[in-house]
Formats: sequence, C-alpha cells, structure tokens
Amino acid sequence: MSKTNMEIFEKLESEVRSYCRDFPTVFTKAKGHQLFDEDGKEYIDFFSGAGALNYGHNDENMKKKLIQYIMDDGITHSLDKATTAKAEFIEKFNEVILKPRNLNYKMMFPGPTGTNAVESALKLARKVTGRTDIISFTRGFHGMTIGSLSVTGNASKRKGAGVPLNHTVTMPYDQFVDERDSIDYLERYLEDDGSGVDLPAAMIVETVQGEGGINAARFDWLKKVEELCDKHDILLIVDDIQAGIGRTGTFFSFEKAGIKPDIICLSKSLSGYGVPFAVTLFHPDLDIWNPGEHNGTFRGNNHAFVTASAALDYWKDSSFEESIQEKSKITLDYLNKIVEEYPELNGKVKGRGLMVGIECESGEVADRVTSEAFERGLVMETAGMDGEVFKLFPAVNIDEDALRKGLEIIEESVKVVVKEPVTN
Repeated sequence: MSKTNMEIFEKLESEVRSYCRDFPTVFTKAKGHQLFDEDGKEYIDFFSGAGALNYGHNDENMKKKLIQYIMDDGITHSLDKATTAKAEFIEKFNEVILKPRNLNYKMMFPGPTGTNAVESALKLARKVTGRTDIISFTRGFHGMTIGSLSVTGNASKRKGAGVPLNHTVTMPYDQFVDERDSIDYLERYLEDDGSGVDLPAAMIVETVQGEGGINAARFDWLKKVEELCDKHDILLIVDDIQAGIGRTGTFFSFEKAGIKPDIICLSKSLSGYGVPFAVTLFHPDLDIWNPGEHNGTFRGNNHAFVTASAALDYWKDSSFEESIQEKSKITLDYLNKIVEEYPELNGKVKGRGLMVGIECESGEVADRVTSEAFERGLVMETAGMDGEVFKLFPAVNIDEDALRKGLEIIEESVKVVVKEPVTN
C-alpha cells in the first residue's frame, strides 16, 4: 500500500493545524498506550489525545460494546430524544460515580465538546443568579468559543476571538504571585465597594491547569474558594474537562479537596473512546432551563453513550483508582529524580496524579525535549504560556513496564538536551 504524501496536508489543510507540525509523521494505527505510523514505527503515547484518551486507544471492552451496538443498528443520532443507550449511561453514571461520592447532580448534554459544557455552565450561572460577570483565574483555559475564551487567560487564544471579551474578571490563581495566598486578595475585591468588581454570577476554576502550565491548586486553596463562593452566594464551576476522569488520581479532580461544586463541566475522556461527548452537571435546584433553551444537534451521540457506559466498569470498585495512584507515585518520583540529577535543566516538577510535567527555563528547552522524545518513540506535548512545560499524559491504565519505558525515554531526551548530566 502506498504511503500518504505529507504534501496533502501542506497544500490543502489550513495553516491553523498544529499538532502535526510537532509530530511529523502519518499515524495509521493505535492500541492501548501505543501509536504506529505508516513506516511501522511504534510510539509510546504520553499525549493521550490531549487528555481525551485516558483509557488508551481502542479499549477492548468499549470496542466490543460499540461494534455490537452498531451491528444491531442501534440509534446513532437522537438529539435529546430518549434512547436505551442514553438511559443506561445516565443510570450507570449515577450509580457508579455520583452516589458513592455522595453527589447529587442533574445531567445536561449540551453538545459534544468541552467548550459546549463551559458555555452552558456560564449561561446557567447567569440565568440562575441574574448577574452578568464571571470570575476566572490567571492562566486558565476553558475552550475556544466566545464565552469560553472570555474566561481563558492565554493572550494568543483570546486574540483569536476577534472581538472584545467582556463580562469577566480575572483573579490570581493559587500561587500565581510568589507563594502568597490569593484568597484574601480575592475576598477584598468582593467586599470593598470601591474595588470596581461587581458581585459575579460564578467563579470558574480548573483544579489543575492543563494548558496553563500544569499548575495544581492546593486543596486548602480550593476549599477556601468554595467557602468564599458560599459566603457571597456565588456559584462555583469546576472545569474538569482535562483534569477529570481519573487523570489526577480520582474520578473527579476535586474529590480530595473535599469540595462539591455547584456546576461541573466534563468532556474529553468521558466517552472513554475518543468519541465526542460532554456533560454539564449541576445541583437539581439550579435546573431552571426552559425546554430547548440551550441545545445542540449532536448532543445525542449514542455511540458515546455506549462507550462511556462501558468505561464506567473501570470504576465499580476502588482497585482502578488505587492503580492510578500507584503509577502516579512512580511517575512523580521519576520526574523528581530527573530534576535532581540534571540541574542544568533548571526544572521544576508540576501537577498532580498522571497530569504532571517539568517546567523548564524556556519554551525552547521544553520543545527540544519533546522533539528528542519523539525521535526516540515517545509522543508528548508542551504546555504553559510559552510552552515551557513538557507534560506527561499517559493512559491511566498503562502498564507499569510501558510507563517506565516512557519515563526512561524522557530522561534520555533530557540528557541529550543538557549535554553533560551531573552524576553522583
């Protein structure tokens, strides 16, 4: 079979394409933690579809259920009509995920992507409170549509909107300014009539900022944010699109902080299979939508309902979560070792769970590490305002041997970049 001519993409695809520039090969097959290109070269995937493939590629259980559903002529597209696949997901998510965590939420299917979930969350918060402003946080990223961009910190992404982004106020994320706690600063703005900040409808926050540089908020900071919202009757929205579904060690990234957000945005790995799917969860008393007031043609993606239901089998007991946390420790220990043994990198380990990375002194250094890793058969990307963090997103069910092999490739890549590593 003839190989794909890369000029096809250069000549016919928009210049907006990005990932193919970082990973210049034609991928053709994927399984578990592995990617294969047309030359038959094998890659360990520490990218996981930017967090959309937490369970790896082509999971056997999900694939079997999806193929059987298609072969039985199951409903594919249904808008928000009732289907058996949708009912199974709703009931199973409630029984396997929400009830054991003592969480009570209504489910809304806003459209198939993360930014749809964020847009619906912002609209609902404004509708419920009658207020217009939203407080977001420095370096946050919430999506590429206008509402989501308005609460996103990245200047280059915001510029792409082409119009002013209004009705939001940006406040400092945890430890954005040195090691100081930003809660007092935030509360002063809310309570001082001379601050120029109106009482907002909601605050939207990522517990670990993915695109912003793998910045992990401390649990006590998150708890204080919740307390501040409760005190001022502000709705708390947690964007768990990238940090959720086991990525940080628990199904929801906020569980260990002991908080219960008013609204939760989920997408990316929710379908488990890389199939577009998003859900907005909110407390039942917030459900004041009029029928059809927020909708979307592809909010009834039944193939996603099928694979998402199958993915929930991983969470029926605590063993899966425990395995993620064990692999998280292996990863964290290894990254700390790299930073310690290669001080020329000027690295700093960041993140939580299997959403981690090393911040380098510049984006150029981080980019060189990812490029070296790619040449050695590992796919991973950079994050941060200048791409200064190389970040690790291995499948949360990756086997330990493959995880260690990937970590060794990272160390080899760092060694090449810094040239002469310091040895004990």
